[in-house]
Amino acid sequence: MTKYLLQIWNSRDLRQKILFTVFAIVVFRFLGQISIPGANLDAIKGIFTKNQLLGAFSALTGGSAENFSIILMGLSPYINASIIIQLLTVIIPSWEGLSKEGEMGQRKISKYTRWLAVPLALLQSYGTIILLNTQSQVAIVENIKDPKVIIPIMLTITTGTILLMWLGELISEKGIGNGISILIFAGIVNSIPQSLGANLLVAGQDNGKLISFVLMLLMTVILSVVVILITEGQRRIPITYAGRGVKAENSDEAALPIRVNQAGMVPIIFAFDIISFPTIISQFLQGAKTEWVRNAAQWFIAHFTTSSIAYMVIYFLLNILFTYFYVSITFNPKEVAENIQKRGGYVPGIRPGTQTAEYLGKVSNHLNLFGGIFIGLIGVIPMIYQRFFPGSIGSLQSVLSGAGMIIVVGVVLDLIRQVNAQLIMHDYKKFY
Repeated sequence: MTKYLLQIWNSRDLRQKILFTVFAIVVFRFLGQISIPGANLDAIKGIFTKNQLLGAFSALTGGSAENFSIILMGLSPYINASIIIQLLTVIIPSWEGLSKEGEMGQRKISKYTRWLAVPLALLQSYGTIILLNTQSQVAIVENIKDPKVIIPIMLTITTGTILLMWLGELISEKGIGNGISILIFAGIVNSIPQSLGANLLVAGQDNGKLISFVLMLLMTVILSVVVILITEGQRRIPITYAGRGVKAENSDEAALPIRVNQAGMVPIIFAFDIISFPTIISQFLQGAKTEWVRNAAQWFIAHFTTSSIAYMVIYFLLNILFTYFYVSITFNPKEVAENIQKRGGYVPGIRPGTQTAEYLGKVSNHLNLFGGIFIGLIGVIPMIYQRFFPGSIGSLQSVLSGAGMIIVVGVVLDLIRQVNAQLIMHDYKKFY
């Protein structure tokens, strides 16, 4: 381990990238501590103490809603804009062609994503401000309905989101890893020490909860190992190239790897957004003037909780659905089959062209089923634990959510791969 760290430090380029990434994370956490002027922080903290769903959403999007900070929305508008743009690249033929134009096409798509994120940030900032204000018994911001009050706050929060987008792109360009994922990762990890401390305090005061606390930690370790194994798991499709006589069993270059979890963390974030939306709307409608609307909202909030069977079943199914949906956008078996055929390759026992595309599509669908079930189980297991051990994990729920666990593991594995690649490049340059 010491030798590995010394190799990283001795690599000048890698050292600079890591230090820049750390600096950017420090800036990100500093921004999260800057609260909107005039906000009642005691009132906002009271909301997140009672409503862990909002806290989990804040952590998953890299925001700091519990501080009512200038980056209140985090990267949520950018994530939503990315999903919308990906959908449009499938629907609009010209955009689909743009996505195939290589680096120049990707730059244009990234530009469209950034532009779309700005109006989404304005809309989401307004909804979030109103929602948080209605959830508090004491006004978080006075005279919130006054345009002179709310518009400057919306512009400030939108600017915070744009700043995070820029910071994420800087990390991707000058640092190491995917900048957006790094910032979300930092937001999740940042809440772990505080949550652990709070739970240790509760366990120390009540010995009956100590066993549940230990079981929760054990469950976290086990799930983390499972997430690592599934994330790294892949099906390797053997490819034989004409004139080479090399099979995939003897060469890594002659194999097409298809991951078990092809969709990564996107389905679980998307599913969380969808399933939390009705609850957030219901919380907003609790103060409605119409009695039946108010009663329906209160009933929905009381029965559709993270520990309810209906919530867990729907959440599980949404994860499977969005796994298939997202992979259908990002993985095109026909295009992959054509690329293999153009290079003079074929899958042994399968005819090139249409049959290869059908075969790859069938393999991908089978893996999507396992990947979707895996993501769904990781998402609901902490909820099942909370249902049978109520109150035992307390504020740690957002840290142990399936989405948070997959994001943390995914980012760490990606960082390790990139660091190793940089080390290989550093050693390779020594010969020149």
